[in-house]
Amino acid sequence: MSDAAVLRTLVVDDEPLALERMQHICRSLAGIEVVGTAQDGAAALSAIAQLAPDLLLLDMTMPELDGLAVARALVGANSPPAVIFVTAHDQFAVEAFDLDAVDYVLKPVTPDRLERAIARALARRGSRAAGQGNWISEFWVPHRSELLRVAATDVDRIDAERDYVRLHVGQKDGASRSYLLLQTVSGLEARLDPQRFIRLHRSTILRRDRITGLRHDGLGVWSAELEDGSTVRIGRTYLSRAKAMAGR
Repeated sequence: MSDAAVLRTLVVDDEPLALERMQHICRSLAGIEVVGTAQDGAAALSAIAQLAPDLLLLDMTMPELDGLAVARALVGANSPPAVIFVTAHDQFAVEAFDLDAVDYVLKPVTPDRLERAIARALARRGSRAAGQGNWISEFWVPHRSELLRVAATDVDRIDAERDYVRLHVGQKDGASRSYLLLQTVSGLEARLDPQRFIRLHRSTILRRDRITGLRHDGLGVWSAELEDGSTVRIGRTYLSRAKAMAGR
């Protein structure tokens, strides 16, 4: 396997036995090379600065500086490592994916589950190397007692609901589903590929290829007509971008 297909990895966990077990699992997997370990958040940040790893296998609950704090400290850094959270607790998943985590793996970790997470990290690195940008490619949403992966390419529409957004999926094929995600619509807009999505109202982002036409309703009011027969009123602030989309 070429070096380009191997993720230089830092393993972070405050429990020595868990740290040892993760290293043992990593040795059995392709696509990953452990270049260092750390047992607390401060040591992790120091090791990141020294080793410049491609990937963090990051424990969530640690004293003082926890996993979320470490991930937040990396936001805005130049070429930060990808992050896979590894934890015994499922209640931090929303915050983790809001920080653009690659995956959220629950303990006890199995080799198969970690291998899937590593494959996801490799795929993300490959897409960015191919010039596909840093746009979000997937969402992990809480649903009943599990987390579901929703590909960004499957989302038809996004509506704001107070401090959440609702992702609408499957409207074209008639199997419509929706999921709530703790995120602001403005924050999400900044992470979506503008070639695929467009915001046409302060509360609504639409998938471009789901828009079939623009309709003038009179008195300067316009609406977007969608494939499922519904319409979305276009906010005045967003009318210029709607017309630009239509080449007007």
